[in-house]
Amino acid sequence: MMNASTSIKRASFATTNAVFIGRSIRHSLRNVEALIMAIMLPVMLMLLFTYVFGGSIDPTGNYVNYVVPGIILLCAGFGSSSTAVDVSMDMTNGIVDRFRTMPIQSMSVVTGHVVASLARNLFATGVVVGVALLVGFKPSASLLEWLAAIGIIALFILSFTWLFAAIGLMAGSPSSASAYGFILLFLPYLSSAFVPTDNMPSWLQGIANHQPITPVIETIRGLLTGTPILNSGWFAIGWCLFIVLISLIWCNWAFQRKTARR
Repeated sequence: MMNASTSIKRASFATTNAVFIGRSIRHSLRNVEALIMAIMLPVMLMLLFTYVFGGSIDPTGNYVNYVVPGIILLCAGFGSSSTAVDVSMDMTNGIVDRFRTMPIQSMSVVTGHVVASLARNLFATGVVVGVALLVGFKPSASLLEWLAAIGIIALFILSFTWLFAAIGLMAGSPSSASAYGFILLFLPYLSSAFVPTDNMPSWLQGIANHQPITPVIETIRGLLTGTPILNSGWFAIGWCLFIVLISLIWCNWAFQRKTARR
């Protein structure tokens, strides 16, 4: 029989995170519909812009090489947005209260969702790139440039997944988390994802050129197709790291605030 004075050993940080990452990955594998939607929507948009609008935007037939980097970012952003709903569900269904009674780091439940989302969205992005190759995308990247592009994509997914996790922590319900997260999905449309920013009205160019999506897209486009990157690479990394930092602080504050009320 355990003595009353016996202390319960707290699970390590690594063990706790490994358990919650495994939990979130299993949930992702069971939610096949969400994974299919995260792949199908970007693919449908790519086919729409390539075959329906592409001829009007670029009569040379080279539009697919321009639009694919934007579709990749759209795929990553759409897949990351589900993290807000997953986190909000955990915060509202009582499961976090049970986790807090255990000798574990309950904040790791959010980390689990973020890592699982990163793995899920990298897989979905790979499928989208495969479809892009089938419809005529012709990258000129070397192996090192492909690795650099994958690194930028992974960093972008990580930064926006943490941002969506913070939104999920702040939202009062999964439905409101989905609505708030949906607003961020408009950012790619106000960037150089589908058309050059030079073709936009002057007042809109300022917004498009100084938001985080545009430098990420231009960096990926330059790495994969050889267009000039200039300072976009540094801005892309800087924006992503800034979003990660702000989101981590926001997540920690929101989690402590939510759990303190219970």
